Amino acid sequence: MFPWDAIDTVLLDMDGTLLDLHFDNHFWLSLVPGTLSRTRGISNEAAKELVREAYDSVAGTLEWYCLDYWESRLGLDIMALHRTLVDRIKLRQDSMPFLQALADAGKRRILLTNAHPNSLALKLEHTELANGLDDILSSHQTGYPKESPLFWQAVFARFELNPKRCLFIDDSETILNAAKAAGIGFQLGISNPDSQQPNKVFHDFPAIHDYRLLLNELQRRS
Repeated sequence: MFPWDAIDTVLLDMDGTLLDLHFDNHFWLSLVPGTLSRTRGISNEAAKELVREAYDSVAGTLEWYCLDYWESRLGLDIMALHRTLVDRIKLRQDSMPFLQALADAGKRRILLTNAHPNSLALKLEHTELANGLDDILSSHQTGYPKESPLFWQAVFARFELNPKRCLFIDDSETILNAAKAAGIGFQLGISNPDSQQPNKVFHDFPAIHDYRLLLNELQRRS
């Protein structure tokens, strides 16, 4: 699928790409509205609409991913709610074999996530993901979300990367487009970010549902 000899570094999203997105979808689409419904004495549908409106008002910005913003906007202890669902934080079954294969092939592995540092820390605490990575960066450390070209400029400078020799993997076509526009040489979509939902269709990028499809290619170059 890729000319691995032309790739030095693999940049990876976290939620939906290395971790099962079911945790986040359940949290934001079910637990948060349900909690709002109870605490404010409103219907569940009214709570869902309130959350949808809040999402739409900051979509594509760093605030959309900021837990401090959501605590203030919704009046909920977002991290406390996160901790009630830690049993749902799961690695994709194919993630660690893929990350190990990348290491065996001499590829640098860098996690690039829009997740808030507190959410990132919780997910690293409850999985072995950090063992399969060489570097980790939350977009909150740069001041820009992955949708912004300024994020990518910060990444290239921080890690001294040649973007043309990087592969970026994400479950969002919007963010894959941002990476491509920033000069990333190769992009790959993940078509099954949430194990409980149907596969997604990518229109502008190659996409896979299982990293193990890439292992033979990588092992030939290790």
